[in-house]
Amino acid sequence: MTDTRQSVVIVDDHPLFRKGLTQLLATIEGFTLVGEAADGREGLALILRARPDLLLLDLNMRDMSGLEVLRAIKQADLDTRVVMVTVSDDADDLVAALRAGADGYLLKDMEPEQMVDALRAAAAGRIVVSDALTHLMAAALRQDPRPESVSAAGLTEQELRILERIAGGLSNKLIARELDIAEGTVKVHVKHVLRKLNLRSRVEAAVWAVEHLRGER
Repeated sequence: MTDTRQSVVIVDDHPLFRKGLTQLLATIEGFTLVGEAADGREGLALILRARPDLLLLDLNMRDMSGLEVLRAIKQADLDTRVVMVTVSDDADDLVAALRAGADGYLLKDMEPEQMVDALRAAAAGRIVVSDALTHLMAAALRQDPRPESVSAAGLTEQELRILERIAGGLSNKLIARELDIAEGTVKVHVKHVLRKLNLRSRVEAAVWAVEHLRGER
């Protein structure tokens, strides 16, 4: 029988928030906390050792920022899903985290029930962003020139199918399963989609798709 439990690591330099998050995780069936760290360097060492399924990562830490930890994880090519959990509702922080490869961006003042739902969604392979921040991402996208339609972007039928599933929050693994193609093939298509849309992250692509795909299919 396959073990579907999700191993989780918390990296945050606020002891009280770590304790609160630990207590919240204990209420989520199927989640197992395998470690926590109070700073970025300690956290990175823990992540590389434990290789968790899910990392809950603070953005602003004293010794090594969450962005630096995130970039190091991406360079190490781990399968760990990384969700930033922060007090910052600044658009620049949000965009920087998502462009660096974060799988989600949640605010610390979320209601506990909303946090639980978001963490379950993240563990299931979906992209999670606090509802209060989605308008910031859309506004940030409008500042740079982007194609205004699928035809203008020159997307192929397969790229469009993949974009629709990115907009639905599916991971590469889930897209591959749904379209019955290799995960490596999905990765190539995602790169092509991002290049054609002049975007740098799948979350940005999801926002673009929501705004532009209505009525296209």
